[in-house]
Amino acid sequence: MNQIQLIALRICDLRDIAGLTQEQVAEKSGMTLEEYAAYESGTKDFSFSHLFNIAETLGVDISDLLTGESPKLRGYVLTRSGQGLAFDRRKQYHYQHLAYNFAHKLAEPFIVTVEQDAPGTVKQAHSHEGQEFDYVLEGYLKIVLGGNELVLSPGDSLYYDSSLPHAMYAVEGDCRFIAVVIKEDTKE
Repeated sequence: MNQIQLIALRICDLRDIAGLTQEQVAEKSGMTLEEYAAYESGTKDFSFSHLFNIAETLGVDISDLLTGESPKLRGYVLTRSGQGLAFDRRKQYHYQHLAYNFAHKLAEPFIVTVEQDAPGTVKQAHSHEGQEFDYVLEGYLKIVLGGNELVLSPGDSLYYDSSLPHAMYAVEGDCRFIAVVIKEDTKE
């Protein structure tokens, strides 16, 4: 099985264990039933935001969906250069999770590489609960955020409410950046 099919199988199993219907998971994850059913059947590749939302809905860590194992480390996790959990979501996005095995994370840190987009490319905007911090390491990143178009250069950062629809584009070559997804505080 390929990675998409394995993730889809885990999602289906976890949904069954949680006693939820496809309709319930779709609604709570902010997508249509048809879109969710395509994800669960493994016929559609996941965007990171949808994968994140499904994990939140099912009450599991995103690592459970990606690896089939729950995070176990406490106290700290050291990730050496180039050694994070690598996974690709959609053709042009390459993620490296920097703390995938840390239990009970309050944030999800990644190194993200976005391949240069062809001129005129239009991507579907996505959103997810919580907040996000992006810091550009290399290249130029155009973010369309809630209808605003922002271009970040190396050293620039952006902190935002990730429930705002957002899409990211690499301009003038590939772009590499740190992305930290901060989970919604549910202890209020």
